[in-house]
Parts: sequence; structure tokens; C-alpha cells
Amino acid sequence: MIPFKRADRLGQLPPYLFAEIDRLKEAVRAKGMDLVDLGVGDPDLPTPMPVVEKLRNAAANSTYHRYPSYSGLPLFRQRVAKFYQDRFGVTIDPDREVLALIGSKEGIGHLPLAVVNPLERVLIPSPGYPVYRSGTLFAGGVPVDLPLLAENGFLPQVSDIERACPAKLMFMNYPNNPTSATADVGFYREMVKLAERHRFWIASDLAYSEITFDGYRAPSFLEAPGARNVGLEFLSLSKTYNMTGWRVGAAVGNADLIAALGAVKSNLDSGTAQFIQEAAVAALDLPESAHLGPLMETYKERRDLVVAALRKMGVEVEVPRSTIYVWAKVPGAGDSVAFSRALLEQAGVVVTPGIGFGAAGEGFFRISLTTPTERLREAVRRMSELPQWTGSA
Repeated sequence: MIPFKRADRLGQLPPYLFAEIDRLKEAVRAKGMDLVDLGVGDPDLPTPMPVVEKLRNAAANSTYHRYPSYSGLPLFRQRVAKFYQDRFGVTIDPDREVLALIGSKEGIGHLPLAVVNPLERVLIPSPGYPVYRSGTLFAGGVPVDLPLLAENGFLPQVSDIERACPAKLMFMNYPNNPTSATADVGFYREMVKLAERHRFWIASDLAYSEITFDGYRAPSFLEAPGARNVGLEFLSLSKTYNMTGWRVGAAVGNADLIAALGAVKSNLDSGTAQFIQEAAVAALDLPESAHLGPLMETYKERRDLVVAALRKMGVEVEVPRSTIYVWAKVPGAGDSVAFSRALLEQAGVVVTPGIGFGAAGEGFFRISLTTPTERLREAVRRMSELPQWTGSA
């Protein structure tokens, strides 16, 4: 038998903390404890029925049973361009500036292969979505952390970016996972100027743009003058339309970046299923009042419930204006893994330790609002009865 040894690149990946959380969850379940899982950002609400019906009809079209176009259905790319025009006032060329993706995660992970050479530096937000780092490492790039700190509104600082240059690529994500922080067009203008000055590309992850509260509307990076000269943006339907399992999204922006990403994809996958792209068009066509309005009411109710309960326990937490997460400080600025483990083992409540999103996430934990409201009530009730908050420790 040949001794098995993983490729060295896998050894460069940080320990996958979420796998350890899964192991602990199974151990607690084995003891018979009921778990309330607030860890994963996976919507519990169903995909809107018009989208499901469109999929059923499109799947019967035998034309769609063959290989799809690598770049995506013209209908889908045109609808994405229309979304950008209607929502952000940005005019997009659907033929050269839009690429269909098998979910935005896939595009994010493949982008470094398209633009980053071995040992070139990539600026990664910390805390941030782990795929920014893993995609960089798989491409042989060097991840450089940009700390997102509470005192700076969880925005990267110009001085940190300039110290990290020269770099080839910078990832950014607003509205932000995991912090729920937001950015304005002024911030994007500043990032465009930095990218032009230091000659790096920008990849904006816009997964949560439509999940907003209290009158807030998230802008697009592409609204900033010159943005398409220096970068692209990833659009996802997963969270907005409860379509995480459908795997569909788009890359939008600089035509050269789009072509380079498309070249990687054409060698590694065979495109996004066309019947799913048809369904995605139906999702983008949904009237806001029919889907987003009720969805935001549900998430706002859950957000307010969680924030009020945490504050009653003395936990430091801001009210998020966007995303499906609440980002809160570990009591006493303690160890986020130890805190999360204690909640799991003592209360049967799963939260995500901030360190899982990067070094600058330490001292925080994330709660996902993608759990039925009554289960959220149960979770915060259990948390409030732990000794550290009842004074019986």
C-alpha cells in the first residue's frame, strides 16, 4: 500500500475550527441534550415558491439538460445587469462584465488562481470570510491580514493597507460577515484611489446587500467612480432569496478580471446549471414587497430579540443595520473558543467563536439569525440562566 500524504498546500490552511465545533456538537447530542444551533448562516426559511415553480418548469426543458455556457445564460447575465442598473444606478455590459457562478463562494475561491502569482500578497480582512484566505493559499499567494477593529467601525485603515503593499489583490466585504459592519460610497472611493496608487485589484463581496434594516440601503462598490477599472464584485442570491443550496451567483465588473476568472472556471467546472439560472432570474424579478419586505420583518424581529437579551445579560453588542448576524463581545473580553464551548456544553447553544474568522475576531462571538424565532427565544433563555449571568457562579 502506498503511504498517503496530503499535498503540502493543505498543510498551509489554518485549523478548521468549524470541524471541531461539529465534533463537539455531536458529542453533546450523544448525551441527549437538545441543541439550538446559532452557528451557521443558512436561512431556515424556504425559497420563494415562484422561484421553485420556475425551476420545475425550466428543468423540463431538454435544452437545459446539456452542458451550459461557461459564461452563463444571456438571460441571466442581462438580468444581473438590470439589477445593478435598477438598484445601484450602475450600467453593466452583460456580455463582457458579468459571469455566472456556482455560488459566489466558488468565484471567490477561484479568483486568486486567475490573478495571483506564487508569493504575491493578498490583503485579507480579519475577521473575514475564511474562503478569502484559503483561495489565496491554494493559488500560492501570501495572505496579509487587515485588522478590522471595533474602534474603526470594522473598516480597514488606509495606513494598514499602505504598509501591506505591494499587493496584487484585496478582498473586502460590506455589509460584513461576521461583524455586520457597513460601508458607504465614500469608503469605496477611497479604496479605488488606493488601488490605483498602489496598483492592486479589489474584490468586493456583496452577499448581504439586500438584507438591511431601519431604512438603511447598502451601496455597491461599483458605484464609486473608477471602481470597474480596479476590481469586480461578487453578487449572491443565497441569503437574499433563501437559496443557499441552489448554488448560483455572479461576478460583475472589470472585463479583464471577468475574462480571467472565466478562463479558470472553463478549465475547472462546466458552468452553472441553466435551469437554476432561469430560477435565479425569477428570484431577481420578485417584487420587493412580496419577498424582501416580509423577510426583513422576520430578521428584524429576531435581531431585536437577540440584541435585547444579550444587553440584558450585560453583553456588549451593537444593533446591526444589515446581514443575518449579531456580532457581540465575549463577556470579560475572554477566550472566544472557551466561551463558545461553555455555551455548547452547559446550555446546548451553538455560537461561532470570533477567532474562527481570523486573529482580529478574538474576543467576539457571532450569532446567526437563521433559526426559527421561538428557538432563538429558547437559546437566549438558556444563555441567561447560566451561572455567570445569574450571579450564582
